[in-house]
Amino acid sequence: MRLVANLIRGQKVSKALGILRYQPQAGAALLEKLLLSAVANWQQKNEDGRIEDADLYVKTIFVDGGRMLKRLRPAPQGRGHRIRKRSNHVTIVIDSAAAPLTLAPEVTTENAEN
Repeated sequence: MRLVANLIRGQKVSKALGILRYQPQAGAALLEKLLLSAVANWQQKNEDGRIEDADLYVKTIFVDGGRMLKRLRPAPQGRGHRIRKRSNHVTIVIDSAAAPLTLAPEVTTENAEN
């Protein structure tokens, strides 16, 4: 999962979705679904903004270890080999590359006459 996450870090959302669509790794499909969810969350939070105008990109993405299911698999001579079924937690942050419009601060000058 980390290998696929490294591919899309810093990419624009449209390019990242294109990369994930054609990756053969199993984690790519899961990351694609997560990225679409993040875009939907951004759209829900910014109802007045358009996705096309926002120029969204993947600001941060990291993968942490999750729960591990431990199982035993039969092995020769009555032994058991340990199987660890790993899972992970993925955190993704998307942001708008378009600079938000800010008003210039008002400058006031005071004439101090003695």
